[in-house]
Amino acid sequence: MIEKNGVVLVLSGPSGAGKSSLIKKIDKDIGDYYFSISTTTRAPREGEVEGVHYHFVSKESFIKDIENDNFLEYALVHGNYYGTSLRPVRDALSLGKLVIFDIDVQGNMAVKNRLGDITTSVFITPPTLSELKHRLENRSTDSKEVIDGRIKMATREIQRTSEYDFVVVNDDLDTAANVLRQIAITARLKIPNDRINEFVQQWEDIE
Repeated sequence: MIEKNGVVLVLSGPSGAGKSSLIKKIDKDIGDYYFSISTTTRAPREGEVEGVHYHFVSKESFIKDIENDNFLEYALVHGNYYGTSLRPVRDALSLGKLVIFDIDVQGNMAVKNRLGDITTSVFITPPTLSELKHRLENRSTDSKEVIDGRIKMATREIQRTSEYDFVVVNDDLDTAANVLRQIAITARLKIPNDRINEFVQQWEDIE
């Protein structure tokens, strides 16, 4: 049973929790991984790169993938489709990679429903709501209305932390990164149910 496993690591948490900063801190220590990128039918914006920011496809192609059940989740937003395609995820898993999702609590449930036996989930959060508000205000990238919306969303999401395998409190970036690094390394040891069943059958084989 000791072989390279393709497994999933779900990261959730409010905007401002520091998920991107933590990934950058540990990316050289967790082996070969694929960061799941959303697929969209909208046109690329200036500076956006195919396969880095999004996978850009035609509406016809997107709809065909919907019909073929090739999306983990998807939504129609302002006339354009956005979704998480299963095709690159499956390709990465077949290569034994750690697949990382940065998704909300609804997305976490969608991943668990499809890939629960190989999924490890982590909720990342600042130590308090006040600290989250402070970080969002200090970024100076969002309006007061947007910040208020993010705060309301965070108060709803924090109620669902029990749905996650781990909660990482990002109070100190280095400390939180060390915890997340260990979780990611441990996540690689998960074994799919079909391989466990195969092992049991082999183990019970008495001549």
